[in-house]
Amino acid sequence: MNHPQWERDDQYYELKRKIHGQLVEELNLMVLEKLDVAEIIPEISQTISQFLARENALMNESERQQFILEIVNEIKGLGPLEPFLQDASVSDILCNTYMNIYVERFGLLEKTKSRFLNDAHMMNIIDRIVSRVGRRVDESTPMVDARLPDGSRVNAIIPPLAIDGPILSIRRFAVNPLKTEDLIRNEALTRDIAEFLAGCVQAKLNILISGGTGAGKTTLLNVLSSHIPHSDRIVTIEDAAELQLQQNHVVRLETRPPNIEQTGEVTPRDLVRNSLRMRPDRIIVGEVRGAEAFDMLQAMNTGHEGSLTTIHANSPRDSLTRLESMMLMTGINLPNNSMRFMMSSALDLIVQVSRLADGTRKITSVSEVTGMEGDIITLQDIFVFQKKGIDPSGKVLGRFTATGIRPKFSEKMEIAGVKVPYDYFISERCGE
Repeated sequence: MNHPQWERDDQYYELKRKIHGQLVEELNLMVLEKLDVAEIIPEISQTISQFLARENALMNESERQQFILEIVNEIKGLGPLEPFLQDASVSDILCNTYMNIYVERFGLLEKTKSRFLNDAHMMNIIDRIVSRVGRRVDESTPMVDARLPDGSRVNAIIPPLAIDGPILSIRRFAVNPLKTEDLIRNEALTRDIAEFLAGCVQAKLNILISGGTGAGKTTLLNVLSSHIPHSDRIVTIEDAAELQLQQNHVVRLETRPPNIEQTGEVTPRDLVRNSLRMRPDRIIVGEVRGAEAFDMLQAMNTGHEGSLTTIHANSPRDSLTRLESMMLMTGINLPNNSMRFMMSSALDLIVQVSRLADGTRKITSVSEVTGMEGDIITLQDIFVFQKKGIDPSGKVLGRFTATGIRPKFSEKMEIAGVKVPYDYFISERCGE
């Protein structure tokens, strides 16, 4: 088979499938799987070279080494996804059926030349991912959330729900978690805002992080949680454990989907309730999506101050509306006034994060929950990002600015020993 250019066509993938199958037959893969990649390559290089010669496949040395590496990825890693998992610039990997793999770099999506061989190949990789965390995906449970060893978030949905074939989405986490300095360097916020938010965490204020999909809510949650004192006992609750807390005294809890008999499900609400019996100093819920919002707010109101969570919403006001609708999911018939009072007394701060048109993520507002006026929860912005337009290269122009309002809870911060300089709230300090 002469193929001098080695374009990624069906012949190439068929050759790779054939040689991988021959390796499975002739080598002890159980032994190979225990070896490091650096140890496997010498072990199988000669065997693969013999297979290639037998197939009359012409490759130069660099092509042969690349081919061997792809075979190793099939044995040890996640096949065609492995190069993207090794690329620190890739933040999302999106597989729309076996034919199309997209990645996001620096906030922008691009289609790659990689692909799976067929649906069965893609399903094998999905099974490999979800089985590592004790989950499964099949016709009876065609949707699954899982995680990779580095904490990256995985979602898979397969036929019959996915009409055209399996769909796989991987939301990556950096191997080295981003720190406050990284967010400042990336212009996601200013140093004043970063120091203010760190002080809010240290003073045990209850913080809600609001934002759309891919806006950076979990990244910001990780950064803020790094300011929790190491002496505090922290309980985290997530659908798929992905938070990367650096403290020593952390208890990590994860929900469980129902089994094949549709029993044994453990919901976020079950875990929030259970966490209250675990003597937590802080409760961190990765994201509130349902009835657990009610229990989370109750915990904030009953001595578990300094708790953190995220929510999908396009603005601070929208996040409160969403919380209210989630509280209704409990089936408890509470008057609107009571629900809003519970929210206003539980929450101190709402931080809105957004992904802008140029792919950058920024904190677009930091708002204090000040209380109630009649039936309305009142908010006041402390910091905002003011957009000014878009430059010729497509970059969003704007500046962070303080509104000049000093938050009412600043006294609480000072009582907790956190200094809050008045200069923070002077708009001229924020700059471009």
